[in-house]
Amino acid sequence: MTDENSITGAYVEAGKEFTRDTRYVSTRITADGRDGYPVEPGRYRLVVARACPWANRAIIVRRLLGLEDVLSMGVCGPTHDQRSWTFDLDPGGVDPVLKIPRLQDAYFARIPDYPRGITVPAIVDIPTGQVVTNNYPQLTLDLSTEWKQYHREGAPDLYPEALRPEIDEVAELVFKDVNNGVYRCGFAGTQESYEAAYDRLFARLDWLTHRLATQRFLVGDTITEADVRLFTTLVRFDAVYHGHFKCNRSKLTEMHVLWDYARDLFQTPGFGDTIDFAQIKEHYYVVHSDVNPTQIIPKGPDLANWPEPHGREALGGSPFGDGTPPHPPKPDEVVPADHWVFGGSPA
Repeated sequence: MTDENSITGAYVEAGKEFTRDTRYVSTRITADGRDGYPVEPGRYRLVVARACPWANRAIIVRRLLGLEDVLSMGVCGPTHDQRSWTFDLDPGGVDPVLKIPRLQDAYFARIPDYPRGITVPAIVDIPTGQVVTNNYPQLTLDLSTEWKQYHREGAPDLYPEALRPEIDEVAELVFKDVNNGVYRCGFAGTQESYEAAYDRLFARLDWLTHRLATQRFLVGDTITEADVRLFTTLVRFDAVYHGHFKCNRSKLTEMHVLWDYARDLFQTPGFGDTIDFAQIKEHYYVVHSDVNPTQIIPKGPDLANWPEPHGREALGGSPFGDGTPPHPPKPDEVVPADHWVFGGSPA
């Protein structure tokens, strides 16, 4: 099995379809500490890379819930070598809290013979320096539920109990056909597996178009975990998936319902202000060298239209319901404006 975050250095197996390794370190951080890791402010560090869509989910959820002062965040650079994601954005190439140069150090501290990819997002126990979990689907759900005591006032309920079955159902379809579907296109090792993945991807995008044509958000009248999971793929679609992964039936900007929906979320505090298009493009076009042997990073697409009006307020609902938007990002977590939307920040 292959994982998009893998450190093998190769992403396409000739003659085979892409299969994601979904075996993760499944330990959970919970309010009651039943796995040995209770929720404690300041104890853990969320390690991410802004380039990675799976890590981007955790960045968004942490920010929407206002957990910045409870759960610190370490940010890896956009590229990695065959060994690990690295902290090359930090002075001396060392994470200032964990005091390690490579995320693999935290994995090996807990599991010395860890056999799989060194993936982000990961949560590390600061006192021991050991990775606790890299199970990204459960990680964000736990931030919404197990960390509830530490949510900011006015934080949204991203996983409301009454809507969980529908959120889970929609999220699973989105994962299989869209989140992972773009990788099944891009890392396909046969023409047949590529075309099958392509057809599934765009069939699901058509299904999502129909669903979102009459409702502002995927499930219910406010943003939920389902929207976070779809957004991180849509926001990367034209910048990398359309060309780099050959998902080229239509650009996002040509799928008008999804384009309006994506801009609606992008302009919502906590979504667009986490996006670093420069790092996203550098990661995909440089790291996936078997897909892009020249490692040339394209100049396009033009990103200046992300702040344009979307008009989806007319469908009703509101992003935060009775709650409030998050505060602006912490100064040391602000994405440079020229990495976010060329020409400035969303209004």
